[in-house]
Amino acid sequence: MPLARSFSMTSLSGVLPQWDEEDLPVDDLLLFEVAWEVTNKVGGIYTVIQTKAKITVDEWGENYFMMGPYYEHNFQTQVEACEAPLPAIRGAMDALISNGCQVFFGRWLIEGSPYVLLFDVGGASGNLDRWKGDLWDSCNIGLPSQDHEAGDALILGSLVAWFFKELTDRLGDAPNVIAHFHEWQAGAGLILSRARKIPMATVFTTHATLLGRYLCAGNVDFYNNLGKFDIDREAGERQIYHRYCLERAAVHCAHVFTTVSQITAVEAQHILQRKPDVITPNGLNVKKFSAMHEFQNMHCSSKARIQEFVRGHFYGHLDFNLEKTLYFFIAGRYEFSNKGADLFLEALSRLNYLLRVHKEDVTVVVFFIMPAKTNNFNVESLKGQAIRKQLWDTAQGMKEKFGKRLYEALLKGEIPEMNNILDRDDFSVMKRAIYATQRHTLPPVTTHNMLDDATDPILANVRRIGLFNARSDRVKIVFHPEFLSSTSPLLPMDYEEFVRGCNLGVFPSYYEPWGYTPGECTVMGIPSVTTNLSGFGCFMEEHVSDPAAYGIYVVDRRFRSAHESCSQLTQFMFGFCQQSRRQRIIQRNRTERLSDLLDWRFLGRFYVHARLLALSRAFPDKYEMDPMAPPKAEGFRYPRPYSVPPSPSASLHSTPHHSDAEDDDDEDEPYDEDEEAERDRMNIKTPFVLGGVPGGRRRSQPGRGGD
Repeated sequence: MPLARSFSMTSLSGVLPQWDEEDLPVDDLLLFEVAWEVTNKVGGIYTVIQTKAKITVDEWGENYFMMGPYYEHNFQTQVEACEAPLPAIRGAMDALISNGCQVFFGRWLIEGSPYVLLFDVGGASGNLDRWKGDLWDSCNIGLPSQDHEAGDALILGSLVAWFFKELTDRLGDAPNVIAHFHEWQAGAGLILSRARKIPMATVFTTHATLLGRYLCAGNVDFYNNLGKFDIDREAGERQIYHRYCLERAAVHCAHVFTTVSQITAVEAQHILQRKPDVITPNGLNVKKFSAMHEFQNMHCSSKARIQEFVRGHFYGHLDFNLEKTLYFFIAGRYEFSNKGADLFLEALSRLNYLLRVHKEDVTVVVFFIMPAKTNNFNVESLKGQAIRKQLWDTAQGMKEKFGKRLYEALLKGEIPEMNNILDRDDFSVMKRAIYATQRHTLPPVTTHNMLDDATDPILANVRRIGLFNARSDRVKIVFHPEFLSSTSPLLPMDYEEFVRGCNLGVFPSYYEPWGYTPGECTVMGIPSVTTNLSGFGCFMEEHVSDPAAYGIYVVDRRFRSAHESCSQLTQFMFGFCQQSRRQRIIQRNRTERLSDLLDWRFLGRFYVHARLLALSRAFPDKYEMDPMAPPKAEGFRYPRPYSVPPSPSASLHSTPHHSDAEDDDDEDEPYDEDEEAERDRMNIKTPFVLGGVPGGRRRSQPGRGGD
């Protein structure tokens, strides 16, 4: 079903080609996607395959299947068991089951309801030693007995390869099979399938190289030394040499190798010794986040809830104007350097200095949403929220009493005096309430009791830069070491609600193969900071003419020193603080208009290209394709907003503006949202409208209605 907004995708130099209906004859093909995170939420790959399911089912219908490990709880809560639609699949399953290996089939209860094949890894563990021998005979890769995760990956891979052998024997020459494997945990299945010469087309996607993640976590100068690492030695020292071998063997066995971003492609070329054939960026199901014209109102309502938390957390030190307060945040796994928290904290120290030097009353409250080891909420944080609620109840009681007395006086035709409206007891209640807000300590930096407070990287750096939430600080820090939940007694908001209420997401990552957090900010209309070492940042620089004009600030961490990158990040944040409220509203409109660029209905084209390329290499007699032909989504570049002047400094004021200033009479930046959106549509003339089903061959699914 097309999006309600009319949005087209073309390049400035010409029209983006439409889908070719004959590119993939899905009626004559079966597509399998294999990943450890099918129905099994472990990391970011779960989000990739879950959000992509809908557009893949729209294209492939009954011919699309996902494969992964079986866990009883996941199957009971996420899968509706049913019978496989094809006799060949049922026969292949029966062959495994008759040999003591359990295989489960059903529909995954997510949008699109794709078929899933789940293999009981634990039940087949008795075969592990024999399958280790098969792996050694196939490719001379040995697995140590103490690495249970690698052992489970081999069991899954062996079951998958066995299934594909049984399936292709029953199918014969038609339909042909495409198998897409994600990450090293699924790589063993690809290696064994190719070693046994199973006739199918294979695609392997690495979302982040194993060794790359380990090296970056060790604080090495990774990107400047990519060509200098002794890969085998580095993997051996970290005791992941066997995993690295599995990953590298899968990469070289696949007909088509893909990565999720250009920066990961550079990394893979050096570490895995193969240049990716296709870049397959990670998308989102934008319809889930789409709020049409309501996203500005949702920002205001969510921001009001964040303000309530701030009122309680900073009680007794609430000497800053909440209407002139901006909310920044960073969120994700607690990888202090990889996620750029070290750079962010240093930049916040510099931002605090700039705001104090300019004597501005803009305040920035920064949230760190990163899970760490805690034992509970700290007493001071809970006390603050309790005091806030008590003050609210007191104010509400006084308001009711004041209103009743005022009402009675007006009925009598009198203008009451204040002494007649509020008596001595009322003043006593209000004074007690004021005394209750007095505190002799600074507002806490963290909301929880940390188990390793002394060595925690964030808290250690907060102590180093001296941001302790003092009255003189214009930058305040709140470290929330748990993921957000609507049931929390402190900050009762889901992550999506929280993001909508913030003004800026800051993700200055050093190692980020893609980066869903800034992508989620974009589709919700919230500006964000990313880097050119993240897949998302590289993608935006490639496809958007002026990312900063659309609220996507890209910090250069690849070609600049750490000091220069920190200065650039500081200037981005300081410039954001200089914007008026009207300018921020304009920027949120622009940011939200980029959301369709991140939709799977656009980014799914890269997967179509990878599958067709794999078919042309596996079955050259049946499928032809120019190996040098780029994906049909390449070449698109989103135009610069019409309302942005040629000089980037012209749209900002020379001195900071108060964040609550509307500036309705300010003509420095003429802006008409409808006019600008229409000019965008005219500039990128449309034959390709998001929402169309790729391939035009959607297959019906029994018992399922349309969208």
